[in-house]
Amino acid sequence: MIEPVVDYFLALQEKICATLEGLDQRATFSLEQIKPPTGGLSQPRVLANGQHIEKAAVQFTHSKGSALPPAATERNPHLAGSAFQATAISLIVHPCNPHVPITHMNLRFFFVEADEPVWYFGGGYDLTPCYPVDEDVVLWHQTARDAVGDQYQSFKETCDEYFFLGHRNETRGVGGIFFDDWTEGGFDASFALVKRVGDSFLAAYQPIFERRMKTQFSEAERDFQLYRRGRYAEFNLAIDRGTKYGMQSGRRIESVLASLPPLVKWVYDYQAEPGSREAALTDYLKPRNWLKNN
Repeated sequence: MIEPVVDYFLALQEKICATLEGLDQRATFSLEQIKPPTGGLSQPRVLANGQHIEKAAVQFTHSKGSALPPAATERNPHLAGSAFQATAISLIVHPCNPHVPITHMNLRFFFVEADEPVWYFGGGYDLTPCYPVDEDVVLWHQTARDAVGDQYQSFKETCDEYFFLGHRNETRGVGGIFFDDWTEGGFDASFALVKRVGDSFLAAYQPIFERRMKTQFSEAERDFQLYRRGRYAEFNLAIDRGTKYGMQSGRRIESVLASLPPLVKWVYDYQAEPGSREAALTDYLKPRNWLKNN
């Protein structure tokens, strides 16, 4: 059951890496293949110090184990102690230009080897701009809705709820789609939905990247980008289940933390100038119906 998912995630990793290399026009992705002693494959790929991408990580894993880590069973405690296989693709892009949004995607599949086999999919993608542009955000959400159809509203709400920094009372960005424990319609239908999500990612992100990658920016805007990256790091280290899962499952720490930005800044009691574009970001960091007129 897991083999076609592994094959799809590997092919998607290759496609996304090739596309991001084309966008950057200078840097290339590293390629490592790590075979854990328990079986499977870890294939981390990282691009750094590019012309337009400061850092991107596109990670593939296929893992096998005798017991699911706690981060994978907190919503399904009855599966604790079960042997399992899991495969996932997870990516992050930290652009050089502050006007190009950060983006994240992950897709995953768990297969639990029990008397009655248990499996489920999960994942999604979200967008984190420093200087949001409405047409970009609408394109992002429209592409997501086209991919998942009637599931869009529930997936969007799940995304808004999950990518939320409660200690800041703000969303991480402008959202997207996210889902957990997905089995609806059986394996074939669920896998088809996951492939639509994976295949739609570049259609959602590439046009935004190309629109903004050559926008002129100031040192002040670069400083604001580094400050906002701090929020991203806070989420990944304090909240994100994927980070916890990776650390609990014994994956190589370099791969687990590859999603963190290369440079980041925390400013004590930062206050944006009233009426500035930096101040305007606050209005975007809350759930909003982006497609009400579309």
